[in-house]
Amino acid sequence: MTGRFITFEGIDGSGKSTQAQLLANRLRAAGRDVQLTREPGGSPGAEEIRRLVLEGDPDRWSPETEILLFTASRRDHLERTICPALAAGKTVICDRFADSTRVYQGVTRGDLRETVDALHDLMIGQEPDLTFLVDIDPDVGLRRALSRHGTEERFEDFGVEMQVRMRAAFLELAMANPDRFRVIDGDGSADEVAARIDAVLAEMAT
Repeated sequence: MTGRFITFEGIDGSGKSTQAQLLANRLRAAGRDVQLTREPGGSPGAEEIRRLVLEGDPDRWSPETEILLFTASRRDHLERTICPALAAGKTVICDRFADSTRVYQGVTRGDLRETVDALHDLMIGQEPDLTFLVDIDPDVGLRRALSRHGTEERFEDFGVEMQVRMRAAFLELAMANPDRFRVIDGDGSADEVAARIDAVLAEMAT
């Protein structure tokens, strides 16, 4: 028996992390065995790399170096967390996955999409069964992200122009992969957005 792999994507401050947690809670309440995880991170080694890529000066790494770091993190995450959970029949819900690298490093940090895809095919080779793209206005998302006043704000520090480009790139990915992506309006309360996600899941189950 194998499980289902669901990912959440979106620009910074979109609310995707909240929605991933809420969906995990709802599925557990319904009796499902759920593994909630995140990227970068999700395994001890990947969490160490997370600190390297999300903290510090915006120009700390070149886009090429970022791609290698994220790929290394994802490979460890896949080996130690995602694949074992899927093999055990669990539903894996992941806050970000390869689509974020396709957007952040492949589009907004340089024209490196071919490099991202080549490394993904070589070292990862795993796509989600379903991806929720939580779509929100870039200005709203950036205000939300910066209001957290955390230490992991390296990408937010690139400014709203980068958020605009990321949103466009995510929407293009969704249009190119309609069988896997479902775009969710991220405007409104967390419960309102969760209801939209539940409606999509209910429709897919019929």
